[in-house]
Amino acid sequence: MRRPAWLRIPRTRQGQRRAVQTVMALCVLALLPSAWLFVTTDDKIGTVADAPRTEVAVVFGAGLWKGEPSPYLAHRLDAAAELYRAGRIEVVLVTGDNSREEYDEPDAMRTYLKKHGVPGRRIVSDYAGFDSWDSCVRAKKIFGVDRAVLISQGFHIRRAVALCEAAGVSSYGVGVDAVHDATWYYGGAREVFAAGKAVLDSAFQPDPRFLGARERGVDRALAAPR
Repeated sequence: MRRPAWLRIPRTRQGQRRAVQTVMALCVLALLPSAWLFVTTDDKIGTVADAPRTEVAVVFGAGLWKGEPSPYLAHRLDAAAELYRAGRIEVVLVTGDNSREEYDEPDAMRTYLKKHGVPGRRIVSDYAGFDSWDSCVRAKKIFGVDRAVLISQGFHIRRAVALCEAAGVSSYGVGVDAVHDATWYYGGAREVFAAGKAVLDSAFQPDPRFLGARERGVDRALAAPR
C-alpha cells in the first residue's frame, strides 16, 4: 500500500529543505495564537493575594465528579471563597454547563461555596456557560458585569482574560495552583488548540449558544446584606 504523496519524504536535498521549512512555518502559525494570549494578558494575571478589590468574581466550570466539583473546580471555588472572606469581592458568578438534567455545574458550585462560607444570596448562577466565550459574553450582556476577577487554572486563565476583555469585561485573572497530573498536561495541550478558537471568537464575536433577556441577579446580590 503506497503512502499518500504528502507523507512521502522528499528524495532531493532541496525537497527535504522545503519540507522542513513548511513544517517550521506550520508550527509557528500554530503557536501564534498562544503568543497573542501571553502578550495581551501579561499584566492582568496574578494570584489570590494580588487580586484587586472588585465587586464580582467569575468562576468557570471545570467538570463534576459524581455530582461534586472536580478537584480542579474545587480549587477555583476555594480561591473565590478566600477572596470573599477577605472582603476583596462581593459577589461570585458561577458559570458552567447545565445542558442536561443530570449534570448541573452551577448548582454544584453554589453548594460548594455555601459550605465554604459564601452566603447563597451572594452567589449568582449562569446555567448556559457552555464554553469560555459564552461565559464571558453572558457575564457582560446578560448579567451586566463590566469588571471582574476571573478564577481558573493557570493553563486556562490567560484565554479567559483575553476573551472577557474582548467581550467588554475589564478583567484580572487569578490562576490557581494545580497538581501537574495527566489532567493538567491535557489541559495545557488543549489550550494550544483552544487559543486559535479564542482568536476567532475575539475577532468575530459570535453570539453565545443561548443569550436571552437581561438578568438582575448580580444587581440583587450586590444589594443584599453581607
